[in-house]
Amino acid sequence: MEPDVFDPRCGSREVLGLIADRWSALVLYALRGRTLRHAELQRTIGGISQKMLTQTLRSLEADGIVRRVSFPVVPPHVEYSLTPLGDSLSPLLAELCRWAENHLDEIRAARVGDATEQPAG
Repeated sequence: MEPDVFDPRCGSREVLGLIADRWSALVLYALRGRTLRHAELQRTIGGISQKMLTQTLRSLEADGIVRRVSFPVVPPHVEYSLTPLGDSLSPLLAELCRWAENHLDEIRAARVGDATEQPAG
């Protein structure tokens, strides 16, 4: 029997929350198959503030999805990569991104349709 994800006590809700926020999925997708420094990640993602990227990385690291390696040099050098657990999300995120790209025109058309419809009255 599948868990009831609508039950507030369901563990899958907690796990889905790890990647369902605005930035986590983008960070994970940017890190798939490579190691990046903080500034490289920020440039790759675009639009994310330094503070939000740091918070997102810390959260993903605490959940065992992202690995942070700090090198004892001056200036500080820190690299981020996916753990094996995080890497296991890569095919799923790639599929989600493909879906988004394949349906982007439909979504945009629906948004335009909603914006141009005038309320009756």
